Amino acid sequence: MYTRGVKRLFSMFSKAVVKYIKSLQVKKYRSQHQAFVVEGAKSVLELLHSDFEVQHLFVTASFEDEHAAILAKGFKYDVVTEAELVAAGTFASNNAALAVASMRKLPALHLKEKDFVIALDDIRDPGNLGTIIRIADWYGLKNVICSETCADFYNPKVISSTMGSFTRINVYYLNLPEWLAQHTQRFDIYGASLAGENLHQMQLKPEGIVVLGNEANGIRPEVANQVNKLIKIPAFGKAESLNVATATAIIIDNFKRNA
Repeated sequence: MYTRGVKRLFSMFSKAVVKYIKSLQVKKYRSQHQAFVVEGAKSVLELLHSDFEVQHLFVTASFEDEHAAILAKGFKYDVVTEAELVAAGTFASNNAALAVASMRKLPALHLKEKDFVIALDDIRDPGNLGTIIRIADWYGLKNVICSETCADFYNPKVISSTMGSFTRINVYYLNLPEWLAQHTQRFDIYGASLAGENLHQMQLKPEGIVVLGNEANGIRPEVANQVNKLIKIPAFGKAESLNVATATAIIIDNFKRNA
């Protein structure tokens, strides 16, 4: 961890640090270094208030002035320019901060009798996954289950799309059909499907597992085989489909409505 109250001033990132940060845009190197990048004021502040370990922290002078209190709580950081943040990171503009953090080890996943979780099958778009994580945080969920083909949680676009919620949600990557098969006797397993029951007409409690598939193909057959209740969002217009993140919010809201 960084030494309390230490600041360094550099005119630019070193080439080695920029190369390291750039490498973390690739999953292979994120896995190799067990590290990821966080960009922007909101996400970096959430990171600094979390239990993630910060490896590198770069801030602009304006960010330093505005957030001096949190920066004084044990973080060593470099003051750089906006142009340098943009050159090192993935954002088109960034007048605040960029950090590199260590991945954290998740606790073992054990569902209790009345837990409520969502399981994502083959959600490959990073923006959708990040938004779903943010939605889960909004509704008070703590865990999100992902199939092994979902976008990587530590992808910079996922982290950015969560708007800081990545610090509060545990995301597990599992063999989804096998994991669901282990829970079919203990939990209702709902699957979002156009062939499902109208969820507006169901008496729902925030308990069980809700499975959502990708927009193009829905839930894979081997996953659908473990679902024991199909549900659908009723359509009142002529749109062919809903964005999966939007659908997730609507479905969770209906489960939480009478909580």
